[in-house]
Order: sequence, then structure tokens, then C-alpha cells
Amino acid sequence: MHWIDPAFLPETKGTLDRFLINSHGDADGLLLEDGEEIHFPPHMAKAVVAALKPGDRVEVRGVRPRGVDMVAAISIQAGGGAPIIDQGPPNEERDAKKHDHEKAEHEAKPEPAKSADTEGVIRRVLHGPRGEKRGALLDNGAIVRLPPHVAAALGAKLSPEHKLAARGPSLTNDLGTVIDAREIGVSLSTLHALEPKKGEERRQHDDKSRTH
Repeated sequence: MHWIDPAFLPETKGTLDRFLINSHGDADGLLLEDGEEIHFPPHMAKAVVAALKPGDRVEVRGVRPRGVDMVAAISIQAGGGAPIIDQGPPNEERDAKKHDHEKAEHEAKPEPAKSADTEGVIRRVLHGPRGEKRGALLDNGAIVRLPPHVAAALGAKLSPEHKLAARGPSLTNDLGTVIDAREIGVSLSTLHALEPKKGEERRQHDDKSRTH
């Protein structure tokens, strides 16, 4: 959304409660103390995390998807600091690939995500940039990420005060714990595998048939 001038967008003010993270453990949102959810793209994560910490006052300018209690941020400002503006994803692909290659040579590879499970009561439903449901923040502090088609299929069951349990690859870092759900239920004893996206099951069947 780098083409939008944030100065002409509505402003949301509040105090940062915590960062929200995606299934890779990267920050992609903020939760304010009043419950407001702020979403921002991953390419803003480094600057936003460096500028903010829980308890800081924050000013956000962005767009609100229709019928959803969240803001897709175009500009995020901490206190009197300079605003962090969404300039769009980096387009220097060649430089990015070179940087990643050099980084891989000098840094140890991160540990692969390990499977874990969690259960609790939904504190906040989490969304993508267009307002689509993408998971939940539980009352135990864990974030559960779900594919959009699974989140949509859950309907009212994916709402605050409802119980949710999940199992899948999990990551924990300074920003929190996230589980990329492969199984869900209302408790650990009722876990079941996620339903495949429409058409995906057929493709998997066709792929298996071609290998036999």
C-alpha cells in the first residue's frame, strides 16, 4: 500500500499491549491495550519491532476492512519518533538474494520448528490485511495460525470466549509463541486434522495416482 498517503487516513491511537507474530515467528501485527488489532506487512517488521515495546504509546494511520475490528497499517509512529511508513516490499530482488546468500554463509541455520500443542480460550481473533480470519490469540498467550479457508469454515466457533486447541509446528522467540496448526479441536482430546482446501484433496489424490 505504498501508493497511499497516510496523512489523509484516519488515525488510531493507543498503548501497545503485545506484538502479534505469523507462523514464521515474524511480527506482523500489534495488539493495543484496548483490544484493537493492527496488521502490518512483514517488510515493516524489523523497523516496527526496533521502534516499539509493550507499554509504548503508538499512533497508526491505516485502512479498516469492512465489518472487521482491525486496522491495516500504512504508517506506525511510536511517541514522538518518526513514522514508519509502508513503502511496499523491497524490489531489489538481486540484492536481496545476494544478502540472503551472504547471511546464510555467516549465520547458523535456525532450528527447525518442532511440533507442539496448546489449548485455551480465544482472547482475540486475528486477521490478515484484508480482514480475513487467520487464527487466534489464546488466553495463555499462544498464537494459533490457521489457513484462511479453515478459519472461515469455523464460523462462530472462532470467536472470543470459545475454546480452541491446536497442534502443529511451533516457534517461540522474544515476541511470543506461535503454532502453525495442523490439527484443531475444542480440547487436546478432540483434535482432528485440518480439512484440505477445496480442490486440494483431489489434486493430492491425482498426484498419488500418478506415482503408482
